[in-house]
Amino acid sequence: MSYFDNIRTFVRVYELGSMSAAGRDLRISPAVTSARISQLESYLNVRLFQRTTRSLTPTEQGKAFYDGACGVLEAVDSAEAQVTRLTEAPRGSLFVAAPLGLGRRLIAPLVPEFLAKYPEISVRLRLTDRAVDLTGEGLDLAFFLGQPADSTLRIRKIADCRRVLCAAPAYVAARGMPQDGAALLREAHNCLNLRYPGAPEFQWLLSTPAGPQKFAVTGRSECDDGDVLTQWALAGEGVVLKPLFEVADHLAAGRLVPVATATPPVDVQMACLYSHRRLQDPKTRLFMDFAAGQLGLAVRRLDPGTDLSAITPKVAN
Repeated sequence: MSYFDNIRTFVRVYELGSMSAAGRDLRISPAVTSARISQLESYLNVRLFQRTTRSLTPTEQGKAFYDGACGVLEAVDSAEAQVTRLTEAPRGSLFVAAPLGLGRRLIAPLVPEFLAKYPEISVRLRLTDRAVDLTGEGLDLAFFLGQPADSTLRIRKIADCRRVLCAAPAYVAARGMPQDGAALLREAHNCLNLRYPGAPEFQWLLSTPAGPQKFAVTGRSECDDGDVLTQWALAGEGVVLKPLFEVADHLAAGRLVPVATATPPVDVQMACLYSHRRLQDPKTRLFMDFAAGQLGLAVRRLDPGTDLSAITPKVAN
């Protein structure tokens, strides 16, 4: 097992490009990580990485060993999955990522029920609004809203989610009610943007009589946390674009009101991203099936198909 642990550690160091990052991912110390790599190099009688104080680069031998090492891990994972299916006792750690709003409101509440059904499984939930690297970060599943850039991974669609442009009544009273996307630009409304390092230039995709159209909105405030944008909108700072399930309670209570309803946002896909190899593991499939069913029900419950333009209250300009 120690040799197998060394191989798994090597693969994570290779993929993450860092001893410390691999150690954090595997929950072992940097010293143990380094020792495992040294043991593996000693056993193979080759150097797998060129190390300096600032960088770690795989050697030609390391590059060649990586493909074979991945094959070994895949074979072991597949064998373990076969045994698990026979014993009907899924176990092990499951690493899941999700956007902050979706994760906090809909996925995190599902975890206790799932763990109660499968006491031998543990769940590591990472919530972030930035794009994640499923392979590089060692994730089993990544829930997302939108369309992922990586086409080599598998996607399981869960639901189409309506989105809404909304603002606080105080903001509308001060700045006026924008009727459509063009008004957002023409009247220079303060649009609250979700932006994180490496994110592409942000544009809002709205439904117009001529079809979907991108609007390059601007504003004085941006953040990489979608819930912060909601709080700013509640405080009357500007217009925010949100999945309806995230702000349904605020809309129902009148804390936020729909705006620019003549050009509503295009629906966004809620889906789960995974690799074929990961799905061979029963615990991965179990969690995805469980979460997908519950999420679909939750989206339908929070979005009964109400005409948002019909419930827009009259706000004095």
